[in-house]
Amino acid sequence: MKFNIYGRFQVDVRREQDAWVVYRSEAGKRVVLHDLVVPADVTCQDMATYLDDIFHEAARSGDTVERMAD
Repeated sequence: MKFNIYGRFQVDVRREQDAWVVYRSEAGKRVVLHDLVVPADVTCQDMATYLDDIFHEAARSGDTVERMAD
């Protein structure tokens, strides 16, 4: 699942071996965000809300985390 974080950057969240792995997408490359841990019980439907909770300090008024087409 790909997400646009407040129009500033994008992340790609993948399920790998029963765990979520988050990649930051930059210049056509994916870099693992090792310091961002998503609990295994977070559902696909709740992922945007979870990411918003994590990154909310970077948000401006009206900014949202949006799921992008995969």
